[in-house]
Amino acid sequence: MEACQVMTSPTITISPGASVRQAITTMLDHRVSGLPVVDETGRLAGIVSEGDLLRRAEIGTEKHRPKWLEFLLGPGRSATDYVHSHSRRVADVMTNNPVFVDERASLAAIVALMEKHRVKRVPVLRDSVVVGIVTRADLLRAFVNATEAMSAGPHSDADLKEAILIAINAETWAPQGSIHVAVRDGHVTLAGTILDDRERDAIRVCAENMPGVRAVTDELVWVDPASGNFLSPTV
Repeated sequence: MEACQVMTSPTITISPGASVRQAITTMLDHRVSGLPVVDETGRLAGIVSEGDLLRRAEIGTEKHRPKWLEFLLGPGRSATDYVHSHSRRVADVMTNNPVFVDERASLAAIVALMEKHRVKRVPVLRDSVVVGIVTRADLLRAFVNATEAMSAGPHSDADLKEAILIAINAETWAPQGSIHVAVRDGHVTLAGTILDDRERDAIRVCAENMPGVRAVTDELVWVDPASGNFLSPTV
């Protein structure tokens, strides 16, 4: 899936010249935790989020550093902090140079950016103009929609068995040729040997995720390749 398929659009934005109070009331009224900041042409100028508004003089949460640390950091750092905690303009408190994506960006690329930059939302641009935003909630909705759209799965036990084996063998971590699958009325029994006990849960999940599976029984046996000792799931 791409950004344009899951993004919230049109998205709620705010201008750099707006007041901090206006930004906060907008977020509260619309129950969002961040707003893209756009200029008069709709181009992205920054983003303002709850995190940008935690250190505020009005509520007594501005930073107070020890004198020795202020000396080491220099007056410039303290001056910047003062602006951030006292200014009433969005332009002074917003995050500059925010992470953004093109509307054709894949969801995998978006998640990678969120993890790398530790952000909860990513503005979506088309020709440098903000056309939407992808948040963590949008990704969760995409998951729900994707699972709802899944087919009922193979109709026969034989087809279901084949589909499970194909899915397991397609994974690089899966032991090739040592897993046996039996299916009866949608109930799956997994048997065979594994060389790493962590593979057990992965194989089970792979089977459970196949549409049409009603239950999974684990009868896999773990064999330690170093010692030859084995462990069944009932031990």
